[in-house]
Amino acid sequence: AWIFILLLPGPSDGGKLLVVPMGGSHWLSMRQVIEKLTERGHEVVLVIPEVSWQMETTQAYTVKTYPVSYTLEELDNAFHEYLAAHLEDLPFPLNALALYNSSVHVFRVFFVQCKNLFSSKETLQYVNQSGFDAVLTDPVFICGATLANYFSLPFVFFMRGFPCNLHYKAPQCPSPLSYTPRLFTFNSEHMTFFQRVENALVSLLEPVYCNGFYEDAIKFSSEVLQRDVSLLDLLNSASIWLLRFDFVFEYVRPVMPNMVFIGGINCAQRKPLSK
Repeated sequence: AWIFILLLPGPSDGGKLLVVPMGGSHWLSMRQVIEKLTERGHEVVLVIPEVSWQMETTQAYTVKTYPVSYTLEELDNAFHEYLAAHLEDLPFPLNALALYNSSVHVFRVFFVQCKNLFSSKETLQYVNQSGFDAVLTDPVFICGATLANYFSLPFVFFMRGFPCNLHYKAPQCPSPLSYTPRLFTFNSEHMTFFQRVENALVSLLEPVYCNGFYEDAIKFSSEVLQRDVSLLDLLNSASIWLLRFDFVFEYVRPVMPNMVFIGGINCAQRKPLSK
């Protein structure tokens, strides 16, 4: 109930929301949401690393930082490698292998933030004593979901998408292989028979390469939560999925009631057209 109170306007007293964002372009979209939440009377606390990527903040909300063990140069280098792999014109499967290797590297570099967060006793004590009602997080690097599970708080995902089709698999949405292309295939929804075979083979590999992406995250989350967890364990307990894309531009499929499409919020702030 608290999550709906936080996300809907009304005369009720504001809630207290912990925000665990992701840097870069992901933050540009989330910042609009939390600024609007503060305007509606909610208390918002943003937890970010001392060294962050493209994360300008304002005085509209509280910002808590924690120390990290990496440099901004390391973050830049990891992303430049990731970008270069996307710009290479390689045939399948070389293109998929290049994207996979660069993605694993960037995931591991950015996930260091999460380890640093849980190493900060001061930050954990602050979260524990602050009485938050819910967590709003970008789930790509899993840290917000791990933190929410650690403190037994309900959490809301704010996201564009997941690798391995997880943003549909975790909420248990059907995703037929016959017309839903998988990541790395570069097919459209109008596939030939052989493209459908390729699609099916790639889907069989998804658990393998997704566990590669999140190997460090799964291992660390299991240590923090003191139980064996899987990716789906961390993801499928999200209360609401706020999806930053438009349903009509996606492949046709059923969706779950707690999946809310908020297309357009992924774009830059609108400005009036010139005369």
